[in-house]
Order: sequence, then C-alpha cells, then structure tokens
Amino acid sequence: MKIEHLGIWTKDLERMREFYLKFFDLPSNKKYYNSRKNFSSYFLAFENGARLELMRSSDISERMGKPGSLYGLTHLAFSVGSKEKIDMLTERLRDNGITIIREPREQEMDIMNV
Repeated sequence: MKIEHLGIWTKDLERMREFYLKFFDLPSNKKYYNSRKNFSSYFLAFENGARLELMRSSDISERMGKPGSLYGLTHLAFSVGSKEKIDMLTERLRDNGITIIREPREQEMDIMNV
C-alpha cells in the first residue's frame, strides 16, 4: 500500500509550490488550469511515487463548509531518514523564516503546518 497523493487547498498556489520545491526538491508538473471552474493545481512527486496536489480555486470562500472546500491539510508528516536529517531540515526551515509550530518528535516528524 502507498499514498498516491494528498490534496492541499491554498490561497497562494505559487508560494506553496515554491516552498515544496525549495525544501523538499520535488519535481513538479506544469500548472493545470480549468477555466470553467477557475481551478489551478500542480502535482509534486516524491521518489516513492506519492504525490502532493496543490490546489487553488477563486470560489473556495463561497464553498466553505462543504466537503473538500477548506484551505490546508490537517496533518502532514515527512520521514527524512534520521534524527540528524530532521534536525538539519528543521534548522534550515527556521533559518529561512518558517515558523516551527511544534518541534519534531522521533515517532511523529510533525515539524510544521504551512
């Protein structure tokens, strides 16, 4: 079993994409745009095949409260391979102005909510 993709609604699609490109070095497809729905998205892929779908829609505020219409993702964890790598990534994020809401833990590498 594997994760195919996780969808993340965002207000700023380009900023969110740049975050994942910069800190996780993920390849990205070209922007998908559906003019009928005014919907844009990118897929970013991990080496193991799991993907993130970053999504933006101009009418998201009109759909608040309906399933699948809230910004963000409630939880997203990354496994980077070792405690040393976790510490290095956490400090890199911090040095680049990313707010670390809760320090990483060994069992749950929950380092941030973006």
